[in-house]
Amino acid sequence: MRVGRLIALAAFACGLALAASPASSVVGGREGGPVSGSTLMVLNARGGVCTGIVLSARTVLTAAHCAAGGTELRIHWKDGGGEPVLIAPASVALHPEFKANAVAARQRSIDLALIRLGEALPSRFVPAALVDGPAPRAGAAVALAGYGVAREGEARSTGLYRSVDLVAIEPYGPGRILLWATDAGGAGKRPGPGACQGDSGGPMTSADGAIVAVTSWSTGPAGKSCGLLSQGVLVAPQRSWIDGTLSRWGQSASWTQGR
Repeated sequence: MRVGRLIALAAFACGLALAASPASSVVGGREGGPVSGSTLMVLNARGGVCTGIVLSARTVLTAAHCAAGGTELRIHWKDGGGEPVLIAPASVALHPEFKANAVAARQRSIDLALIRLGEALPSRFVPAALVDGPAPRAGAAVALAGYGVAREGEARSTGLYRSVDLVAIEPYGPGRILLWATDAGGAGKRPGPGACQGDSGGPMTSADGAIVAVTSWSTGPAGKSCGLLSQGVLVAPQRSWIDGTLSRWGQSASWTQGR
């Protein structure tokens, strides 16, 4: 990464530490939430923000569209004194079925990426548990969390871990690879809480707190990108790729059958 880009990332991380406010959200949610000790931020040199899920001391799971820049990324968190920490990835693996233009082209895409770190994360980060089991049924409780904006279009509201309680809806698509969720009150037809910019790569968890999907996309009312539906990639159908990639890196993930 060029020095200028690295300086820009460092400045951006410092800005996050100063600018984040306690206003409610993941767009309409609350501060804190499930698996907060297993998440961090993924920053790119263009100022983009995503969320990442810790799978082991040296590996992070996120959305592929967040990591498409390869090693021109930084894994970010704040230390015990509130100072920003930036770590460069040693390597990045995009899911082989990821297509960057999938939404516009209406194509099937597996929007997942794994990031390998050259140094171990601090012990305060706890590896998350992934669900290897059926997708939640329609109406089942799903919690969504991430470091995204509290209000759509307001980048300065990024940087606090927030969560919201949603419900699963159907259909999941012909490939059964996606989880769609929405605010129970709005039912995907009226604006409500959900994922927004910066939450991509974050966890969607079942009632027991295990991760069933990784947030990848959201929809909103006319002229908006957030507030109606939140979409995630189910992790169970991708276990073979996740485990195979981690094994080549000498790492492993924790899996549960869920409830």
